[in-house]
Amino acid sequence: MRPNEISTICILGGGTAGWMTAAGLASKLKGLGVSITLVESDRLGTVGVGEATLPHIRFFNTSIGLDEATFMRETQATFKLGIEFRDWGALGERYVHPFGNYGKPLRGVDFHQLWLRMREGGGAPRLDDYSFPVLAAEQDRFRHPGEDVTEIGSNFGYAYQMDSGRYAALLRRLAEGRGVVRQEGRVVGHRLDPETGFVRSIALEGGREVEAELFVDCSGFRGVLIEDALGTGYEDWRRWLPCDRALAVQCEGGAASPYTRATAREAGWQWRIPLRHRVGNGHVYCSDFTTDDAALDRLLDTLEGPALTDPKPLAFTTGKRRRLWNKNVVAIGLSGGFLEPLESTSIYLI
Repeated sequence: MRPNEISTICILGGGTAGWMTAAGLASKLKGLGVSITLVESDRLGTVGVGEATLPHIRFFNTSIGLDEATFMRETQATFKLGIEFRDWGALGERYVHPFGNYGKPLRGVDFHQLWLRMREGGGAPRLDDYSFPVLAAEQDRFRHPGEDVTEIGSNFGYAYQMDSGRYAALLRRLAEGRGVVRQEGRVVGHRLDPETGFVRSIALEGGREVEAELFVDCSGFRGVLIEDALGTGYEDWRRWLPCDRALAVQCEGGAASPYTRATAREAGWQWRIPLRHRVGNGHVYCSDFTTDDAALDRLLDTLEGPALTDPKPLAFTTGKRRRLWNKNVVAIGLSGGFLEPLESTSIYLI
């Protein structure tokens, strides 16, 4: 290694964020002689409620050599063409936000302009009728985009609905197969360089110590390194994104629809994410406008099948760290910040 090159990396925390980071670094740094260690504790667990993704997950999987068939089998995934929104404008209204375009431009004129002219003339079908993924989603159908770019069936993307715990386990196997070393243990302290303020090591239970030149903080909302060790600070965005609570529960389900559903509620909204072996459900709400008990009752009363898990409560503050990379610590995942999950951005931001 030449001076100033990094040869040791420590990732603090597992879960989706930690093991995506480990798998990504192990793939990109292969053959460069960089040692990667991931520290996590099975006793702490992970948030693990994010199961809906955006199309970018496909490119991440490809970049680490993970083929789609293996990914879908191991994570019990279903395809996702977009998000269905129910009751947002008015009760009974619904629309699908697709991963794709509406129609195609004609002679340099955008399609929506052509559709608006048709509507003014009284002869325009629904705008949704010109979206391949919307029509497929409404019929609970899916096919991969076509290869002929002149066909409307080629101009859309797709994502997945998956079991994030199984995804983390799959990535762990992949990362460890490429040299990532996992250490079990709970962090009880850290050591800073007195001159630079950089994190030099973390202390684990039992007197063990892990040193590294670069640390990636995937420790969740607490931000063990980015906040507890470095005092980076946090930008509170509740002024614009007031929801601050969520409840998540898994249940038995029916049709594995190729879309995520977001239904407006009195003090927030509710998600439905269908997988092959279960349905993920959650209620995101603002505690200023409802109680935790009322939010829980609303969630449980609307499940489509028997609950498979106990409801999992989650409290959060929307916003981000003032710096996502501070000294030699990079915050990834919830340690870096949290947005309103309405558009399935949590795993995307990782």
